[in-house]
Amino acid sequence: MNCFSIWTLVFSFCYLTSCQAQPIVVGANATENYRKLLQKKKIGIVANQTSVIFKDKAQTKYTHLVDSLLQMGIHIQKVFSPEHGFRGKADAAEHVANGIDTKTGLPIISLYGKNKKPKKEQLQNLDLMVFDIQDVGVRFYTYISTLHYILEACAENNIPVLVLDRPNPNGHYVDGPSLDLKHKSFVGMHAVPLVYGMTIGEYAQMINGEQWLKNKVKCDLTVIPLKNYTHQSNYHLPIRPSPNLPNDKSINLYPSLGFFEGTSINAGRGTEFQFQRYGAPWFPKTEFTYTPIANFGSKYPKHQNKLCYGVNLEKENHLSKVSIQWLKDAYEKTPKDFFGKTFTIHAGNEKLQKQLEANISAQEIENSWQDDITEFKKIRKKYLLYE
Repeated sequence: MNCFSIWTLVFSFCYLTSCQAQPIVVGANATENYRKLLQKKKIGIVANQTSVIFKDKAQTKYTHLVDSLLQMGIHIQKVFSPEHGFRGKADAAEHVANGIDTKTGLPIISLYGKNKKPKKEQLQNLDLMVFDIQDVGVRFYTYISTLHYILEACAENNIPVLVLDRPNPNGHYVDGPSLDLKHKSFVGMHAVPLVYGMTIGEYAQMINGEQWLKNKVKCDLTVIPLKNYTHQSNYHLPIRPSPNLPNDKSINLYPSLGFFEGTSINAGRGTEFQFQRYGAPWFPKTEFTYTPIANFGSKYPKHQNKLCYGVNLEKENHLSKVSIQWLKDAYEKTPKDFFGKTFTIHAGNEKLQKQLEANISAQEIENSWQDDITEFKKIRKKYLLYE
């Protein structure tokens, strides 16, 4: 190898190393890019516990976006909170009431329960809506449904929307069954694969650009992008995005184990290892057991206070696909009453249940998703902000 080649390799290594060493900067932290857009305007904010401005590169110190903007003199009028509430402490599907934030005195309007879409009177006197919520890139995770309704309501009422982008911890791949729109619900509103490989800002652009809003209205949308981010970037979430996603492992396994939400199987709720294990009292006896109990993330977990035999996935390798093997395994271990009322809306279609009932192999099931994924990637490509 000649000297030129050696120096080329050295330069390439140093360049890549320096790029990887650059910390990801979330949209909220890029205040220089959006502060002027907020000044002298009446602002609404869609936020929860993940809506923060980081104070150090390690992202261990932070202040809430609402607190930070108030300190800057921004005129925040009200806060809109998604599933799990403004402070992120409500159980899944639990009713979250309107209220007052005790720290700031701001009114909080819940966007969960009957009021998923802001009403016209709730948007009165707002000049701009800011959306800043950490997503995990999975179709049945409801923050993208809240995003849809915010874009729609604001478009109908001529209110611009500013999305402060955040990384997608499952943004490194696209996979899973696609939604059949006849099964559209709040846990799946768009004909996309289960894992869509887009940040919340990219996804907002797709909803808007593909005219998925009611009556094909279009929102005046601005995205404040991330810095030093690609879809292959590893990103550790410094704040749990919801009560039952406690760590990186649960977030990575969530697309594959989230199917259990629509079954009789416990997927770790009622433990501190949510979406890192699954089991039931009727599974064959194994050395691995656990007993779900009520906790802050799940007040009424499946099989509460009952010994469950199960499968521990804490040491499973990092996934870059949706794995159907565990769902199939649990189905085969369950003599009856496996599928619940919400299985179809979690799967997004009727096909997956029929495939399991017909004893189709896991590989065949996963192969059956590929044509829809290929078509979706053509749409997705138009809205990507990052490599």
